[in-house]
Amino acid sequence: MTELSLPNPDRRRFLRGLLGTGLAAGLLGGSGVAQGFQFGVTQHTASLPGLKRPVTVALLTDMHYGLYIQAGSVRRWVEATNALRPDLILFGGDQVDKRLNTPSAPLLSELARLKAPLGCFGVWGNHDYGSFGKYGGRQYGPPRPDWEARRELLRQEFGQAGIRILRNEGAAVRDDLYLGGTDDLGYGTPDVQASLAGATTHAKLLLTHNPDLMIAKLPQPPGQVPPGLVLCGHTHGGQVRLPLVGALTVPSQYGQRYAMGWVTGAEGTPAYVSRGLGMSGLPLRNLCTPEIAFFTLNPA
Repeated sequence: MTELSLPNPDRRRFLRGLLGTGLAAGLLGGSGVAQGFQFGVTQHTASLPGLKRPVTVALLTDMHYGLYIQAGSVRRWVEATNALRPDLILFGGDQVDKRLNTPSAPLLSELARLKAPLGCFGVWGNHDYGSFGKYGGRQYGPPRPDWEARRELLRQEFGQAGIRILRNEGAAVRDDLYLGGTDDLGYGTPDVQASLAGATTHAKLLLTHNPDLMIAKLPQPPGQVPPGLVLCGHTHGGQVRLPLVGALTVPSQYGQRYAMGWVTGAEGTPAYVSRGLGMSGLPLRNLCTPEIAFFTLNPA
């Protein structure tokens, strides 16, 4: 993994806020806050049945823009992603983590700078649904009756920034590659079959937020071929990990099984669970560096 350590204005602004509230003494005794605002690029090579020629994919997931992450962090991620020159850029959900009463211009203006010849695509995650207003919370306020309209508005805004959100649908991004994207497992209605319905002789790549879908929804009807690879996030790798212990908690009903990295789901389907880029709950990480995952996929 190549660690990137460019100056981060969001981190400096956040630390000043902690100092002002007296919380820094507890958090700055270690490097948890600093680690939360660092990130690395992890490089992966895998085979994908059905491909005719290699393809490169960058996965950015769990940005959590609005809670602890602001435009400065997103700018650094965009610059690092463009430097990789991927064929395809994917967003694995939890793009937003605040109540959006106005268009999210700072986030989208940064994301609009991304470049990929096969396009940019994403799916929704559970915190996106909080941002829409389907449920309430500290950073969301009370639930909103118009949350579906807010979801559609944000979908359109992402589209104007060049990012197509897939919700139980897919797209043939190349003559030999089909990308499917599901709705969120926790607050949406994910449908793997609908996501991949347009795939015929293509290689199948599935994008979903929550890796628990690997067990809950992934099995295919008899005679249908499962996706060749699943990309997801949600867990943050546990976000706070300790030596010899691992993650203190993982937001998965399967515990550590899908915490991070390469895993195997239903019917032996391979998947990669990214540690993500942002933070949720606690404003820190430990031994769990945020990542942009970069994949070189080759014909099987």
